[in-house]
Amino acid sequence: MDVKKMDQAIQEIVRKRLELEKIDYNNPQYDDLEEQLHDLEDAFQVNHGEALESILQDVHDEWCPDTELLYPIAYLAKHYDVNGKNEYVVSAQEGVYVEVEKLPGRETKLVIVPNPLRLILNIGKEKQQVVWPK
Repeated sequence: MDVKKMDQAIQEIVRKRLELEKIDYNNPQYDDLEEQLHDLEDAFQVNHGEALESILQDVHDEWCPDTELLYPIAYLAKHYDVNGKNEYVVSAQEGVYVEVEKLPGRETKLVIVPNPLRLILNIGKEKQQVVWPK
């Protein structure tokens, strides 16, 4: 598994999502950009999906074994920001809902964040914990 290539592929998807986010549906470029995004997502699934699914399965086994594992693309945030270190960051509202046994009654979401590639568990609206890599 080449984590660096996986990270670069996810960054391409994120950049395309951010580009698409900046234009309106009525923009003549929208359909082309959306098609490019889907092509990137499909290529990611073919090239890195199995490896990332394995990582996600390990995280699910440890943190949320009762929550069904989804396709890796589902764990990408809807929106990313860039911090002062040129790293991608997400708000605590991003991610896929997961049920964490150790945190009963807490809203928890799992999200993939690139540059550097990591899995973050968003706990409530204020706390973020990196759960992979350890």
